[in-house]
Amino acid sequence: MKKLVIGCAVVGLIALSPKSEARLSASLVPPRLNAIPRQEHQTGVASWYGRKFQGYTTASGEAYDLNRLTAAHPTLPFGTTIRVTNLRNRKNILLRVNDRGPHIGRRLIDVSWAAAKRLGFVHSGITPVRLEVVAYPKRYVSPPTAKINY
Repeated sequence: MKKLVIGCAVVGLIALSPKSEARLSASLVPPRLNAIPRQEHQTGVASWYGRKFQGYTTASGEAYDLNRLTAAHPTLPFGTTIRVTNLRNRKNILLRVNDRGPHIGRRLIDVSWAAAKRLGFVHSGITPVRLEVVAYPKRYVSPPTAKINY
């Protein structure tokens, strides 16, 4: 009977004790570089920037060239290749992200003058677009897609 009481007491203590999980120390967890959520696509408003910024240094360290097919996005890693589709005329183009922005309103992306010309919205200045990630840069470490339990 004494063993039964002690056994019940131990089981009760175990059941009432707070749960703890073994976790890796912060120094052993690999860093997530440029951790952004992978999305199938984004839609929003695009604008373009041109001659006024010609030769300025972009956030990636490159000189801005209005004749290159480049874009500014607030979070995508530099070097990401994206397909931008003008939703008004269905023209699309592949661009490389090399800058941060846009810095006006709630716009999704800024594109170079050459990209805006090919997409057909140089005269209007802005247009609704769909943005799809085609490829991340080779050096990009993507965030894990599932929770890893250690």
